[in-house]
Amino acid sequence: MLDPKVQPGRQAAGCAAHARRKFEELTTRGAGASPVAVEALQRWARIYHVERLLAGTTAEERHAGRQSMSRPLWEELRAWLQLERQRVAGGAIGQAIDYSLNHWDALTLHLADGAVPIDNNHLEQQIKPWKLGAKNWLFVGSELAGERAAVVMSLVQSAKLNKIEPWAYLRDVLARIHGHPASGIDELLPHFWRPR
Repeated sequence: MLDPKVQPGRQAAGCAAHARRKFEELTTRGAGASPVAVEALQRWARIYHVERLLAGTTAEERHAGRQSMSRPLWEELRAWLQLERQRVAGGAIGQAIDYSLNHWDALTLHLADGAVPIDNNHLEQQIKPWKLGAKNWLFVGSELAGERAAVVMSLVQSAKLNKIEPWAYLRDVLARIHGHPASGIDELLPHFWRPR
């Protein structure tokens, strides 16, 4: 969660994939699959279909498309979830519905800004290689060594996200960091970095 004292003016966007996944887990039980979860997945599929249609568009075009195509689907989903919540006593399906309804503002924040993604799947894919290697780094040496490894891994992934070749970035930054003023250290972060 964002701390408003540390990050004033920022809002946390929710991940629709996490909300959707809670329903998906209830459809993999074979004959015991929840019909409510199946219906929820169909509704989520329509929302994601719009996102696929808008892929590759500008933030302004995505915002307009979300307003005209996605917003009505989200409103229908919310009304349907509220109705279904009155019908179910609780259990796993009640928890899945409650998760979506309780996080509604964060889940729909992307409707107000075309630059905000509907979910964080892209970022999760970026950290997946590091997560898969976690056992290899379990005995990295010390807590400080682990923190330093995490910083380097974050810089490498940030460089990739900014379409910078990580080795060229690290080679340049490491060669000049000792003479760089501490007050301007942000200039060496991948999204601000300019090679010499």
